[in-house]
Amino acid sequence: MAKVRNRGTLAVFTAVTLAGGGGLWLAGVPSSHAAPAAPASAASPAAAPTDVGPRTQAAPAIPFGSHSFSYAKGTLSPSGDRQANDAKVASFYKKWKANFVKQNCGNGWYQVYSPDADHAYVGEAQGYGMVITATMAGADADAQQIFDGLLKYVLAHPSSINKDLHAAEQNESCKSVNGTDSATDGDLDIAYGLLLADRQWGSSGAYDYKALAVKRINAIKKSELHSGTKLLKLGDWSSGDDDKISRTSDWMAGHFRAFKKATGDTTWDAVRTKTQQVIADLQDKHAPKTGLLPDFVVNTTSTPKPASGKVLEDENDGDYDWNACRDPWRIGTDAALHGDGASKKAAGKLSSWAESKTGGNPSKILNGYRLNGSAYGDGNDAAFFAPFAVAAMTDGDGQAWLDALWKKLAATSPSSGDYYSASVQLQSMLVVTHNFWTP
Repeated sequence: MAKVRNRGTLAVFTAVTLAGGGGLWLAGVPSSHAAPAAPASAASPAAAPTDVGPRTQAAPAIPFGSHSFSYAKGTLSPSGDRQANDAKVASFYKKWKANFVKQNCGNGWYQVYSPDADHAYVGEAQGYGMVITATMAGADADAQQIFDGLLKYVLAHPSSINKDLHAAEQNESCKSVNGTDSATDGDLDIAYGLLLADRQWGSSGAYDYKALAVKRINAIKKSELHSGTKLLKLGDWSSGDDDKISRTSDWMAGHFRAFKKATGDTTWDAVRTKTQQVIADLQDKHAPKTGLLPDFVVNTTSTPKPASGKVLEDENDGDYDWNACRDPWRIGTDAALHGDGASKKAAGKLSSWAESKTGGNPSKILNGYRLNGSAYGDGNDAAFFAPFAVAAMTDGDGQAWLDALWKKLAATSPSSGDYYSASVQLQSMLVVTHNFWTP
């Protein structure tokens, strides 16, 4: 899915799930969700359980708050007490879950609801949900149950072009609409979420997460990757001139590393290297003073460049808009977790520009910029300011900037009508507090 368009018994560090209490517990406040009870029967690797209801859930291998995954040397953290910062993330997650995690269509399905998107349920949202719930295991006793319900929903809505990918849009009745084909960003996160689930809970239960992940990764390679350019396409529907367009926010280097590890396929190394090369070229040639990237890149089979006017969504397709606003988060995550030099350089350019542009005040980050840094958007949505906190982690001299961004993140609650900004903010907060990890 592309950007949101309808707008102008486990004790785990700071998050504690108490026996018999169920749900999320934080600072002594339980969620209203019931505790899981009866075990579910196992199914074959690709089969879906007949229901996703109360069940005995596996203890997570990397529970939220454990900080057991080491970040790259020199990566910053927000100042202050780590447990207190973790508590703020868990509190935000509880609100995000209450606002957007739904069971509106029966069948044992869970869905992440997107009231601010073109349709009620979009692939991007389900991917976010799977990544988030797998990461929050240990803070939420229902995490695996929700994950499996999201997975069951995804498997029940295959693309009409490649059945191993997800149909990107469903209406309020959970019926696939608008071509019933895929969107690359959703599939990338669904695959990554499955790898997280395999690492978190293992693949010997109701679903073989690892097998499903590998199947989806291979389907992405077959139908959503341009075999010549090694750049991602917009979806499995992309052909002809559309094959020469790529979305910068799909260039998730950390995902590509995980895909290579899971499959042994060196194609994903080539994809990561190619995207990093194009990012560097775009920053040097089209945004030398800002490092800003466009929503969409065209001419990918020759000399990639920012889109000029509308190529998919609107007249701002070549600007730093509602897709590219995720780039500092995606690029910064690879730098923070893996210490990659190319990602660190690209994230550093973005962070330095944003700090200078705003005088170190995150409230002055606006919703939309030309690549030269001139603003055309108004408002100060979390989708735009939250990702810069991840980029700021990579700058050894950026502690004050990171702290200012974290202060704003911690003070910003999710709006029930804005799933997109809330989801980007939550995932950025997970990275910034060193609670995100790679499978």
